[in-house]
Amino acid sequence: MLFNSLSFIVFLVLVLALYYSNFLNWNSKKRMLLLASYVFYGLWNPPLVILLWISTMIDWTAGKKLAVENNERKRKLWLLLSMVVNLGFLAFFKYRDFLLDNFTTVANTYGYGYQVQPMDIILPMGISFYTFQTMSYTIDMYNRKIERAKTFLDFALYVTFFPQLVAGPIVRAKDLISQFYEEKRATANQFIWGLFLLTVGLFQKIVLADTLLSATSDTVFGAGKALHGVDAWVGTLAFSGQIFFDFAGYSTCAIGIALMLGILLPDNFKYPYAALGFSDLWKKWHISLSSWLRDYLYIPLGGNQFGIARMYAALMITMLLGGLWHGAAWTFVIWGGLHGTYLILERLQRQYLPFKITATNGIFLAFLTFTCVNITWVFFRAREFSTAWNMIKAMTFTTSDGVKILETFEVVKVLTLISILFLSHWMMRNTSLKEVSLKTSPWVLGIIWGILFFLIAIAQGNSEQFIYFQF
Repeated sequence: MLFNSLSFIVFLVLVLALYYSNFLNWNSKKRMLLLASYVFYGLWNPPLVILLWISTMIDWTAGKKLAVENNERKRKLWLLLSMVVNLGFLAFFKYRDFLLDNFTTVANTYGYGYQVQPMDIILPMGISFYTFQTMSYTIDMYNRKIERAKTFLDFALYVTFFPQLVAGPIVRAKDLISQFYEEKRATANQFIWGLFLLTVGLFQKIVLADTLLSATSDTVFGAGKALHGVDAWVGTLAFSGQIFFDFAGYSTCAIGIALMLGILLPDNFKYPYAALGFSDLWKKWHISLSSWLRDYLYIPLGGNQFGIARMYAALMITMLLGGLWHGAAWTFVIWGGLHGTYLILERLQRQYLPFKITATNGIFLAFLTFTCVNITWVFFRAREFSTAWNMIKAMTFTTSDGVKILETFEVVKVLTLISILFLSHWMMRNTSLKEVSLKTSPWVLGIIWGILFFLIAIAQGNSEQFIYFQF
C-alpha cells in the first residue's frame, strides 16, 4: 500500500478512528496497530508477511535469551542465530542473483560452462529496512545497551509499525519500543502538525518528484545513446532532486503519520544538499542509515581507534557495504566507493590543508559538495555500468558526438527547480521546518497548506512507488 494512494487515505482514516475510539483499551489499540501494519504490508504481497513473522519470532526469542544468559559462548550463539536468519533472508531475496551471476561469470572465464537456473524471486518490499531495524535490537541486547521489550506485542509492533515499515526511518529499539508501554494520544497541535507533515511529504513525492522531475530523469538515463553534456547534467540534476523529494517525502509522511498517533520518530533528513563536505552530508542524508552503519559497522571495524590506515579501511568497507545495501549491482558498489573516497580525501584535506569555513566560502563548499554528490548519483541511477560511464563522459564534455534530446523548457524547468532546492537547503541549514512555522503567521501557513493540497489534487502523478521501496 502506498502513501500516495486513495486506498491508503481510507486505510489511515479507519486506523485513526479505531485508535481514538473509547471502546478499545491500550493493549487492544496496539493489537489493532499490529494488525493494520500486517494489512498495510500484506496487501502488496500477502505471503511475504511470513518473513516478518519469522524475523519477529527469532529476534524476540534471541532477545529473551540474551537478557538472562550469562554464558558468553551461548550469548554469541543467540546473536549469531539472529544475524544468520536476518542476513540469510536478505542475501537470498536481494543478493542471490547478483552473487550467482558474478560466480557464473568467473566460472565461465575458466571455461566451466556453468549455467544458473533462473528463479522468479520477488524482492520483499523494504526488507533491508526492517532487517536492519530488528537486527539492531539483538545487537544492542547482546551489548547490554538496552532492556528487552516488556511484551511480545510491543516488540512485534516495533518491528512492523506501518508508518516506517518499508522505507524508514530505521528506528532503534530504545527510541520506539518504550513509547508503546503507555497509551499515546496526540495533542491537537501534534495531530495538526502531523497532518501538515503528511501533506508536505505527499507534495514532495507527487508534485515535485513524480510530476516535475521523474520524466526528465527517465528520459536521459533511458536514452541508450551518447548525450550532449548539458542534457546529461540536467538529467542527473533531475534525478538528484527526484530521489531527495521521493525519499525525504516518504520520511516526512512517516513522521507525520506517527505523530498523528502520538508516536515520535526521528528526523531522517536535515537539508543535505547544503552540506559542507561529505562528513556533514552523512549527518544530514538518510540519518537513520548512516548512524546505523556508524554504530554497527564502522565502530566495530575499529573506527578511528587503531590508527589512520585502519580508520580509512573501516571507512571504505562501511561505504562499500552501504552501497551494496542499496542494491545488488556493481553500480551501487561504485556509488558507495565514491562516497568512501570522498570521505577519505576530506579527512586528508583536514589534516594537511585545513582552512576555516566562513560565510563567503561556505556556499561555495556546499555547491562543490552538491556537484560531487551528483556525480555519485549517476552510478546510483544507471541500470548498467556502460550507461553510467557514458553519462560521466558526457558530463565532463569529453565526447563530441552527443545529441540533445531535451526540450529547452525541460532544461529550464529542471535547472530552476534544482536551484531553488539548493538555495532553500542553504537558507534552512541551521533551522527546521518546525522552527520556521512557529515564526510564521497561522494565516500564511493556512494559505500555504491550501496551495499544497491544491497542487497535490491537480498533479498528474500515477501513484508511483517510492524509490526506496526497492531497497
